Amino acid sequence: MHPVLTDRRNVVVVADEAHRSQYGFADGYAKHLRDALPNATYLGFTGTPIESADRSTRSVFGDYIDVYDLTRAVEDGATVRIYYESRLAKVSLPAAALETLDALADEITEGAEEAEATRAKTKWARLEAIVGAGDRLDMVAADLVEHWSHRPRPGKAMVVAMSRRIAVELDDRLVALRPDWHDFDPARGVVKVVMTGSAADPARYQPHLHSQDVRKQLKARAKDPDDPLEIVIVRDMWLTGFDDPALHTMYVDKPMQGAGLMQAIARVNRTFRDKPGGLIVDYLGIATNLRQALAEYSPADRDQAGVPIEQMVAAMLEKHDIVRGLLHGCAYDADPQLPAAQRMAAYATVLDVVMGDPDRKTRYLDQVLALTKALALCASRDEALAIRNDVRLFADVCAAILKIENPDSGRAGSKAGVELETAIGQLVDEAVVADAVIDVYALAGIETPELSILSDEFLDGIAHKDKPNLQMGMLRKLLSDEIRTVRRTNLVQARRFSEQLDDAINRYTNRALTTAEIIAELVKLAKQMRDAAQRHTELGLSVAEAALYDAIAANDAAVLQMGDATLKRIAVDLVWAVQQSVTIDWSVKESVRAAMRAKIRRLLAKYDYPPDQEDKAVELILEQAELFAAHG
Repeated sequence: MHPVLTDRRNVVVVADEAHRSQYGFADGYAKHLRDALPNATYLGFTGTPIESADRSTRSVFGDYIDVYDLTRAVEDGATVRIYYESRLAKVSLPAAALETLDALADEITEGAEEAEATRAKTKWARLEAIVGAGDRLDMVAADLVEHWSHRPRPGKAMVVAMSRRIAVELDDRLVALRPDWHDFDPARGVVKVVMTGSAADPARYQPHLHSQDVRKQLKARAKDPDDPLEIVIVRDMWLTGFDDPALHTMYVDKPMQGAGLMQAIARVNRTFRDKPGGLIVDYLGIATNLRQALAEYSPADRDQAGVPIEQMVAAMLEKHDIVRGLLHGCAYDADPQLPAAQRMAAYATVLDVVMGDPDRKTRYLDQVLALTKALALCASRDEALAIRNDVRLFADVCAAILKIENPDSGRAGSKAGVELETAIGQLVDEAVVADAVIDVYALAGIETPELSILSDEFLDGIAHKDKPNLQMGMLRKLLSDEIRTVRRTNLVQARRFSEQLDDAINRYTNRALTTAEIIAELVKLAKQMRDAAQRHTELGLSVAEAALYDAIAANDAAVLQMGDATLKRIAVDLVWAVQQSVTIDWSVKESVRAAMRAKIRRLLAKYDYPPDQEDKAVELILEQAELFAAHG
């Protein structure tokens, strides 16, 4: 027991990164500290409090005194928003022997301690074999090169790999595709692997193992926005404590959860010049669901644990029959050997049928999830092998539906992990061969998700395509995404478009519109939104001026009484007033907001703006001014 240093009550102990320590109450640092300072008050600072079975930050330090979360940080301008893009690099799993996987596990864990090797074979190595399969890494590398070519410059990217082996092999594939990115000199080159190791590591690791001084030089290069080094590949290094404002893209191909995940994605939310946000590109899917599938059962899954395998086979076949019944009359071919174009056509056919009826869609998602869970428990049985191709197609369609209807479907807790669960269930008897990254826009025949460059001919042609339900779903997603973009710059337009979209969808849901009619409505709205992007040019105003023009022109009486030219002059003056008045925290300080409100009132009075609508106009203008200040 540590001796008492003082029993005073006016001692305050402050623990930074409090989620990492202070849990050793049996015979650890936490116990010794409290023995030494028995009456002290303990405060903890952390960005990622832990709440698990054996560690609870709140249990140690008490309830939250103050919370400064990502939302507040973005509102204050301290960080930028983090966006999520799901580009799941799926795996398809043709038949092979179990011995192949066991041999791979032996190779991966060679040289590790016996206890570590045992754990790896049962948990980590099975997933590493999937994620690190050669064909899959070929696909990830090709997609990453293409994706990165469209990201803004200057900027940096971090690739998070699951293991050092995968990091090295992914680097090999990237430089094979782009030889100009490679250079053995640590002071040159576009892409580098950052990892630790020793002389005992394999020869292929050695070019990537550097001294601490060289790693410091690499870190300096990565933080320099003008340095040619653009992409770093890491496993664990730099996922915490690495602050690079120019880093705007993180490619995640590693299971992460909880505090570790939050720490990692925060690497891309630092402010930098005109950086609009950080982007997380997800190649793996939901790590939580994946880990549960490999290692333990969630409460919902425990009902399926310990059940005789014959019962699970029967349940699996029953669910398969139910799903096929939901697709009655839909002809599809689930053969994985089909050419890519034919496989995409099969996906699109099933998607169109499923999305044509909301009740059928809900039942389909639920039944396919149950089917994949059942298959995961008996995948080596002949009955499972016989329906494996069907299950793969069903799960692919589930993933596509979730991408179409919910852009955040790759986040933890969603059903997007269903395709990964399918892969795990089939892992017991296969080597891994990669399938294609699912592009849901391509499924619907939409060549690009950029609404602004879609032609009238293309939009008009959507109504005549052969999968109307899929087209309707993709148009809805396209419009929703565009509304979110418009909302960052023009509040009035975004609200108007949102109301039109909601009205059309509600009428369709209430059967007031047929599928053909809702597609026509959405195509009309798409044209309006596309053309609105250039409306400021027609008005002779900047984007910000046009947004404030819309705010003051929302009053019909003002339009009739004052005329278009006067409203434009007011909009120009308002933009100038906002530019002269904004401060970092003006939108959260009421005193500064009051001064801004008064300035807007004086400006409106100067032009004799109708007083009966002045209060409403001032608040709308203030909202738009905040958007303008926040997004520049």
